[in-house]
Amino acid sequence: MNQRDYKIVFLGPMGAGKTTAISAISTRPPVATEVRNTDLAAHGKASTTVALDYGEVALDDGGTLRLYGVPGQSRFSFMWPMVGKGALGAVLLVDATRADCLSGLDPFLDAFDSLFRASRAVVGVGRTDEPGSRQADDVTAHLAARGLAAPVFSVDVRQRDDVNLLLDVLFVQIEAQADTLRMEPAP
Repeated sequence: MNQRDYKIVFLGPMGAGKTTAISAISTRPPVATEVRNTDLAAHGKASTTVALDYGEVALDDGGTLRLYGVPGQSRFSFMWPMVGKGALGAVLLVDATRADCLSGLDPFLDAFDSLFRASRAVVGVGRTDEPGSRQADDVTAHLAARGLAAPVFSVDVRQRDDVNLLLDVLFVQIEAQADTLRMEPAP
């Protein structure tokens, strides 16, 4: 990657919408490593990511925003550090209709703890309008119980504007963090 390339990683359990979110904003056809889902008991979707998703957004300054999605199943968690290496920030996605939607976040919060603690993460909660679903406040409380804080938004990952909102807020955080580091006196 050159100096004007930025890497963002999309996280979340299987079915949270990582592939869909990347597809919604990528300015080139995304690459997906989707295969037939053999664990229909865990999730009823037909296919699942086994290595990564990849998309790009061409930036106005000539740079590229590189979008990587990790597989959501814990059996592929060995891929998470490889895909996440060098990421500037993270977008954690949640399917609010899943009974285990809060506890399902914990493996990602553990694996990408440094991005959350550095204020380089944002959370998108999908399907909050469906009966019995969790709400963004529930996710905020779950993060707080783990000693973490991140902006949390109700989103529809199929909508380009919603995914762009997550990225806009993420970059505001990243820029604020960079400004803070520049203002701190050298030791």
